[in-house]
Amino acid sequence: MDIILLGPPGAGKGTQAQRLEEHHGMRQLSTGDMLRAAVKAGTPVGIKAKAIMDRGDLVSDDIVSELIDAELTAMGPDTGAIFDGYPRTEAQAEMLDSILARHGRKLDHVIELEVNEDALVERITGRFTCANCGEGYHDTFKQPEKPGVCDKCGSTEFKRRPDDNEETVRNRMAVYRNETAPILPGYEARGIVSRVDGMAAIGEVTHAIDAILSR
Repeated sequence: MDIILLGPPGAGKGTQAQRLEEHHGMRQLSTGDMLRAAVKAGTPVGIKAKAIMDRGDLVSDDIVSELIDAELTAMGPDTGAIFDGYPRTEAQAEMLDSILARHGRKLDHVIELEVNEDALVERITGRFTCANCGEGYHDTFKQPEKPGVCDKCGSTEFKRRPDDNEETVRNRMAVYRNETAPILPGYEARGIVSRVDGMAAIGEVTHAIDAILSR
């Protein structure tokens, strides 16, 4: 089964993709992660991508499609793919269809995690992590049990992502609405789009996604 998880940054796509990997044996394909891994490994496509990034340019759709093509080949036909953060544009959506067809695959579901923008701003701007082990916390929703001490490793050092601020989050939302949301009508015409309340508790979102996949 091959699916796309859609939603603006902070909607919880990465968390749900990890749960799908654990519960269903699927594989999360995050283009950002694949790109970094290819560059680090020095693969042919990684070398090509590094040269482009070193110039300060954006990696082209063609290179991203090469990454996905190679990953699907390595995965084999029996492992389902979760596309996280891709496709972002209508051109990429068409490209993904072509890649899947070459591998004898097709999209089974496109699941959009719907969010409330103001609530999402609060969710993202309040998050911080342990600088030592990466355990996640939040100013409002998940403080360490002992103030200033990580529950998991006992460290007293924490950090926040510099781009977790209101201006950046609202800009990401605008980009999502303008560039990515327009790909949905094409998928809706195929009858493969489902929507889930991305603001619900993590377990509830997982349950809703599982129900969609079992249809």
